[in-house]
This record gives sequence, C-alpha cells and structure tokens, in this order.
Amino acid sequence: THAEMATVPLGFNVDAPRWDQSTFVGRLKHFLNITDPRTVLVTEEELDRAKALVEGCRAGLVPPGSSQEQLLYAKKLYDSAFHPDSGEKMNLIGRMCFQVPGGMAITGCMLQFYRTVPAVVFWQWVNQSFNAIVNYTNRNAASPISLRQIGVAYVTATGTALATAVGLNLYTKHAPPLLARWVPFAAVAAANCVNIPMMRQQEIINGVTVTDGDNNELGCSRRAAVKGIAQVVVSRIAMAAPGMIILPIIMERLEKYPFMQRIRVLHGPLQALMCGGFLLFMVPAACALFPQRCSLALDDLEPELRDSILAKHGSKVPCVYFNKGL
Repeated sequence: THAEMATVPLGFNVDAPRWDQSTFVGRLKHFLNITDPRTVLVTEEELDRAKALVEGCRAGLVPPGSSQEQLLYAKKLYDSAFHPDSGEKMNLIGRMCFQVPGGMAITGCMLQFYRTVPAVVFWQWVNQSFNAIVNYTNRNAASPISLRQIGVAYVTATGTALATAVGLNLYTKHAPPLLARWVPFAAVAAANCVNIPMMRQQEIINGVTVTDGDNNELGCSRRAAVKGIAQVVVSRIAMAAPGMIILPIIMERLEKYPFMQRIRVLHGPLQALMCGGFLLFMVPAACALFPQRCSLALDDLEPELRDSILAKHGSKVPCVYFNKGL
C-alpha cells in the first residue's frame, strides 16, 4: 500500500545513465555493469523483485529504507534481464550477460575442433543457433518478426557460416597451419553480416521509430534501421575478433612445447578459458563502441520523413534518436 511506501531519494532518476553515454569510457562502464556474467546466476524471483523496485521507483514510490545502492543494483539486474523497449524478461541464452559463459564454451570448441569438416559443420551450426537466439532477443522490439522470417534468417546465416568455414577449410589445407586456425573467425564474421540484418529485416523494411531529444515520436525511418544494424554488425565482429585472432597465435606457439603435447586433452578447456578472458572485456567493449541511443542527422533521413518533421517542428529538431539494439 502507499502508506507503507517511501518516496524516491531526492534528485534520483532510476532511468538516468550512471555514466556519461556520449563517451566510450562511460558506455564501457555501463556495459561492464549490465553484461556482468554473475547476473546469470540471479534467481527469477530476485529479477522480478528488481523489476518491481525499478517500476516503483519510476512511479516515485519505493519500500522504506531503500538505499540508492539497492536501487542501482535493482536497475543493474533489470537492465541485464529485461528488454529496454518492451520491458519483457528476455530468455537467459539471449541476454548479453550470458555472452561470456555461452560464447566462451562455443568459441573455445570452434577454435579447438577446426581440422575436420564434420567438426567445423557441427560447431558453426551450434554457434549460429546461439547467435540467432541472441539477435532475436536483442532486436528493436518495436518491429515484430514472424516465425517464417526467423527460420529464413537462421537457415541463411547458418548456410553462410558453413559455406565460408568449409570452403576456407578446404582452401587452407596446404596453407600455413595458422591460416587454418583463423577459418572459424572468417566464418563467424561472414555469418554476422547475414544473420543480424536477416533477423532484423522488419526494421529495414518498415523502419524503426525515431524520436526527438525528449522522446516524442516523429515517425519511422528505414535509414535509421540500416545505420543501427550496421553498427551492431561491427560490434559483434569486434566482440569475437581479439579472441579468435590472437588466441590461435598463442595456441600455435604453446603447442610446440613438450608439456603442451603431453596434455592434449586439456587444450579444449584451456582455449575455452582463454576465450572467456577475452570475452569478459570484449563483450562490454564491443557493446560500447557505439551509443545505444543512436542518432541520425535530419539531412540523412528519408526526404518525406525529413520534410514532415521540418513542417511540424521547423529547425527545432536537428537530429533524431532511436534504439539501435545490441
């Protein structure tokens, strides 16, 4: 009841970013906070409590004695598990906080089992299935996508990854060993260029909702969608790059040592652990490359949308904003 609730601490806005989102360092701190893999272990009940606390805070009422630290922790859990557009709880595998444990296991296996075609096919398929779930979960939720479109996106991306991986695998049979180790990265990069735009094709077809600086809706823009999706593709490739490019060089060197040849059975787990180390930093760093609240100059919008904004608002709206997804 309202009688048992206290008001929110003065000047505290639960939705205001804790760090300056216009700088890379501010965004990095923000994503280090919400992609924290430890939040994977938080129970459903605690997540629901965090959501209730955040929604109460937005309404200006919180349980008595709630400290700012508790409210900020609730917001961290809320941001890690609930979709920013719809407020719905995201599936665990698709959350960005699951990227480290999930990506570490799959990438480790892709880098370890790259020599035979069946192994390449299996692990690329596993990786694309994981990516499809992540891309679907983190889409701009204002653009619904049909099951048929999801199926087509999944099949196309998996096909691209397999064609790239198997093709390059055969091509690098007589190349230096290190080149063969880089095949999984080439396949992942190629598939990302297909998987993300296909999974989010509704945004490209119908446009995404763009707003002014005060969050007032101005219309839908396809060009905004293309910019947002292109940035997500770059981020995802950057997320995978260090681990999948540097790790093969490290393993190539290490495997020459006699002690490494004696513990062949541990090579897979060792690569997975090292992948985890790279991803722990690269997931937030890649998410932070571009602002989540993406902007587009008025002059870059479709002519009809630009003209309608100018007719209504004159020169008061120099650029528009939209959620680019992750």
